[in-house]
Amino acid sequence: MRTIKGPAIFLAQFAGDTAPFDTFDNICKWAAGLGYKGVQVPTWVGSLIDLEKAATSKTYCDELAGTAAKHGVEITELSTHLQGQLVAAHPVYDTMLDGFAPASVHGNPKARQEWAVQQLHWAAKASKNFGLSEHATFSGALAWPFLYPFPQRPAGLVEEAFDELARRWLPILNAMDENGVDLCYEIHPGEDLHDGVTYEMFLERVKNHPRANLLYDPSHFVLQQLDYLDYIDIYHERIRMFHVKDAEFNPTGRQGVYGGYQSLD
Repeated sequence: MRTIKGPAIFLAQFAGDTAPFDTFDNICKWAAGLGYKGVQVPTWVGSLIDLEKAATSKTYCDELAGTAAKHGVEITELSTHLQGQLVAAHPVYDTMLDGFAPASVHGNPKARQEWAVQQLHWAAKASKNFGLSEHATFSGALAWPFLYPFPQRPAGLVEEAFDELARRWLPILNAMDENGVDLCYEIHPGEDLHDGVTYEMFLERVKNHPRANLLYDPSHFVLQQLDYLDYIDIYHERIRMFHVKDAEFNPTGRQGVYGGYQSLD
């Protein structure tokens, strides 16, 4: 049995170029000042963490953990949301997703995907060095462009996309297992794993891998009109992590879930 501690804060939305968001030391002090007891660290933010160094140096991880502890907070998990998105990216998103990766792989989807996979392998080792047992990520999206069933999808298209998704993630799941880390996919619009059914499709293809677990964020489910309480009843054994933020369903006559475009006039 594990005892809930916290609260903790995901630093991705706050990291920036100006104080107190510019260094790990500063942002931990800021988080502690707001009453937080833990920080979830986005590994793509180089000003907060050097992921390769964390994967190869236990001493570096101890020093970073010590910086957090100095302010009375601890590192709760690492995150590879952006790198995970690049493990499986449909070509329609290439221009948008290049910004998630270093300039050296821009315009080269194969190199970008290889970079992302390496990042996940480093994340497995870094999590072990920090003594962490869970890791947060996105699944990426090969089938998301075909979400709406019109025009009709060719037979087998979605199944093949999920077969490929599983092929790409299985070696990463095995690496996580070798390092004693649960990989927690945030079920999220824009990802191939965006609800219970798609998670089950994936889980079947990775042979119910014990490390293929869930990051539960009910705010997304409000947007999607999913029953976020029933979801817990169904998948509670796989939920290893959760995010919490406000959301409400507030329909209007002008705009719903799809779209969101604004005129630039």
